Amino acid sequence: MPDPPAVPLDPRDPSVVAGRWWHRLPDGRVQCDLCPRECKLRDGQRGFCFVRMNQGEQMALASYGRASGFCVDPIEKKPLNQFLPGSSVLSFGTAGCNLGCRFCQNWDISKARANDRLTDTATPERIADAALAAGSRSVAFTYNDPVIFAEYAIDTAAACHERGLKTVAVTAGYINPQARPAFFGCLDAANVDLKAFTERFYHKLCFAHLQPVLDTLRWVKRETEVWLEVTTLLIPGHNDDDDELDRLCEFMVSELGPEVPLHFSAFHPDFKMHDVPRTPAATLQRARDKALRHGLHYVYTGNVYDTEGQSTYCPGCGQRVIEREWYRLGEYRLDEHGRCLGCGHPLHGVYDGPPGDWGRQRLRVTIE
Repeated sequence: MPDPPAVPLDPRDPSVVAGRWWHRLPDGRVQCDLCPRECKLRDGQRGFCFVRMNQGEQMALASYGRASGFCVDPIEKKPLNQFLPGSSVLSFGTAGCNLGCRFCQNWDISKARANDRLTDTATPERIADAALAAGSRSVAFTYNDPVIFAEYAIDTAAACHERGLKTVAVTAGYINPQARPAFFGCLDAANVDLKAFTERFYHKLCFAHLQPVLDTLRWVKRETEVWLEVTTLLIPGHNDDDDELDRLCEFMVSELGPEVPLHFSAFHPDFKMHDVPRTPAATLQRARDKALRHGLHYVYTGNVYDTEGQSTYCPGCGQRVIEREWYRLGEYRLDEHGRCLGCGHPLHGVYDGPPGDWGRQRLRVTIE
């Protein structure tokens, strides 16, 4: 049975709804149990993410139904390379984040206060209808981390599934065990940002911890049917040395399995890390080669021009089966069930009929 929709706390402001995953402390504060930060808030205080708050001695989400914008993107931009290839996805986010990454590439949204950027409003039903009207196969919760607006994402996912649409989350996976089933239970696919493979990196550059993310990745792979892909943004001098990459690849193979795609993407100076240079293409190629040697079947490069590194190859015969130039598909050698036309080997992923032809388009959508 689906979860009941979120309930507004004030009929005059439908964007403030009752939050889930919290409990009251003996001193009168409420503790948010959604993510490992477990913010402890007095009445009127907001959590680290800014959009969750103590209102009237209960947890509230203050950004329900409000978004920083809606766009139709290629699904490969999430990035999801083996989930309905070539199709379009209606993407949206809200504001705030439960991580504090100094290198954030979407800092204008994730570091915004709720009223700064939330210029668009839409109910879950209107979002799903807009996705259908745009010809999209799925809806993505992205731009900032959807964990912090879980109630809105869950309700939107329900509306999407009622209309035959699939749902996607792009997330850092920083979520507590008790909230995982409801959040990931509403998804068809997820790309989880594994920021690095050291606690020092997470503590110093994200103001967070590594272990909860690794626990989430294991749980999603072992306990759900969600199609999973993983992305690591390689930052020169911070998470790109050979030892760390070896340990990351070993974790991927042993804990998630060689069939989970891994994306290495290029950093560009942004937010509070303008003193670090762009990631050289050679670094991405080195990381990709290393991951393939470790036994991963699907390894990609991102944020650089690299047709070889962005294309998909059959694990059975080694032939290229999906050619990509940025987000545009070229040669496509899979049948409608995702089997290699050369050797018949089934590729892991979600394939449903012929590939889409959305290409590199990005279309801004206004939802009335």
